[in-house]
Amino acid sequence: MSDIDPSRRLRSRNASISQPTGQHPHFIEAVIEKRIECRFLVHVPTDVASRESWPVLVFLHGIGEGGRDLDLLKIHGPPMIANADPGFPFIVVCPQAEKEQNFEIDVLNATLDMVLGDLPADPSRVYLTGLSSGGIWTWAWASRNPERFAAIAPVCARWRPADADRLAEIPVWAFHGEKDDQTLPDHAREMVDAVNKAGGRAKLTLYRNGNHNAWSETYANPELYEWFLSHSKQHVTASESAVHIHKS
Repeated sequence: MSDIDPSRRLRSRNASISQPTGQHPHFIEAVIEKRIECRFLVHVPTDVASRESWPVLVFLHGIGEGGRDLDLLKIHGPPMIANADPGFPFIVVCPQAEKEQNFEIDVLNATLDMVLGDLPADPSRVYLTGLSSGGIWTWAWASRNPERFAAIAPVCARWRPADADRLAEIPVWAFHGEKDDQTLPDHAREMVDAVNKAGGRAKLTLYRNGNHNAWSETYANPELYEWFLSHSKQHVTASESAVHIHKS
């Protein structure tokens, strides 16, 4: 269960999410102290009926994809892949924040609750990833609600090492460009080292020639999705030995 304050729980005018296959927009009107419209894309694999439940991949966009145009979410990462491949084997959830605004974790939790309740989703296999500011919110949401996620993959992002102990039970694979001049790679190293020092299982891939665009190579790598699927809340893997992995 999430640790949302009951007085701030999201209420929606929409009763449920329908289950057409492919990637579709979904809108809910949320009320958390004030009226908020929460927009997100949901991708359902074309062969959804072939399994009782599916892994869920939540993607948090960067600051450039915020606003009120859901098509912006298809520019990068899992929603771009799902848009091109209707059979992409995850239920993909892509919330959209207001332009140049932060995500609201209570709304994110309520969105995930709705997906888990309305779609054939496996709550033991919920994975979280995001790029740039969405990577920051990947660290933040997982720190706030570590019980929700089987594994996380923040890309080009930093967070507070003081929260590392809250992430010790979640496998982490972080990605960063060594030439990133917007978010220094030392921030990623520091965070991964702190998680491991807290007893966690974190690793970092550094792209030698990468700047603040490490997401292109990251999300094109099938090993990332295989790594996600190797983890579930019921199956804890052995500690990952490699902390820093350098790639050209």
